[in-house]
Amino acid sequence: MLRINDEAPNFTAETSQGTINFHEWIGNGWAILFSHPKDFTPVCTTELGYMAGLEPDFAKRNCKIIGLSVDPVSSHQKWAVDIEETQGHKVNYPMIGDPELKIAKLYNMLPAQVGDTSEGRTASDNAAVRTVFVVGPDKKIKLMLSYPMTTGRNFDEVLRVLDSIQLTAKHKVATPANWKPGGDVIIAGSVSDAEAKEKYPNGWKAPRPYIRIVPQPK
Repeated sequence: MLRINDEAPNFTAETSQGTINFHEWIGNGWAILFSHPKDFTPVCTTELGYMAGLEPDFAKRNCKIIGLSVDPVSSHQKWAVDIEETQGHKVNYPMIGDPELKIAKLYNMLPAQVGDTSEGRTASDNAAVRTVFVVGPDKKIKLMLSYPMTTGRNFDEVLRVLDSIQLTAKHKVATPANWKPGGDVIIAGSVSDAEAKEKYPNGWKAPRPYIRIVPQPK
């Protein structure tokens, strides 16, 4: 099974914008790979449209978006028309075709024994192919979220988590429950009090010695 901090498996695949090598496509930035069990499904249609609307916000954070569905790229291109007409946003990010289920299996979203074709498979057969992966510049998995088919994914939350991940990668802090950009943060446990005093000369709030709260670093 894949875990956080594992290297995101690399692959070469056909997309709606041509053939890509995943790691090369990511480059030196961040990436979000989010998967779908089948084209022309209602919940996924809303998700792809919403992500298309959020794409500029992710771009500001040096983060690319890429979708995946187990159907062929030719089907994705037809689906994109429906997405734009019903959701009001054009999908400008690439959509991976995975008709042989190779990537779904590579990312442990489907077991190896399911076969090697999407033909004849329903969305319910592929219900587990509804995962969001956030991948860092080091090509390691920073976040995994899996949702049931009947529940649309909260991509505002993915954006919030990306803000947290990028902040905590730059500074030795962690973000508390329900944190939002600009809110207070927690000094990482790996930072000694002596080191913390150098970085935060005005001190910190500490309801317990291990909970050291400071304003978000700029």
